[in-house]
Amino acid sequence: MDLRKIKKLIDLLEESNLAELEIKEGEEVVRLSRVPKSAAPVAAAPVAVAAAPAPIAVAAPVAAVVETPVANALPAGHVVKAPMVGTFYASATPGTPAFAKVGQQVKAGETLGIIEAMKMFNQIEADVAGTVQAILVENGQPVEFDEPMFVIA
Repeated sequence: MDLRKIKKLIDLLEESNLAELEIKEGEEVVRLSRVPKSAAPVAAAPVAVAAAPAPIAVAAPVAAVVETPVANALPAGHVVKAPMVGTFYASATPGTPAFAKVGQQVKAGETLGIIEAMKMFNQIEADVAGTVQAILVENGQPVEFDEPMFVIA
């Protein structure tokens, strides 16, 4: 099973009210179960496939390394962060204008982009009104949970 699929399954489990999730793909089986937050981080996502725990341990340090330089380079203003893991799209369909551009005035609730996660398209809306100061992600780029995407001032 692809490591990206396993990570998406973990995110799906965290965002839902499910206590346990088991997926079978051919002969491969992945089983995730939720434990109380006070438990050790290693026990947070037991997986039946022996190779699956490695991406969990590897993904955290990589995300920390990527986020640190971005956080230091952000312009002043309100940062809109990714609410989920997925693929960012600047417009509804290829060839149409982007929802938001640098310098554009936006209102609270206005769509800034779309994140595709598990074949579902989720609109990313501005939580404040203002001017788009920076767009920190590119069209078609994968985004992580809580990754800065837009700066609005």
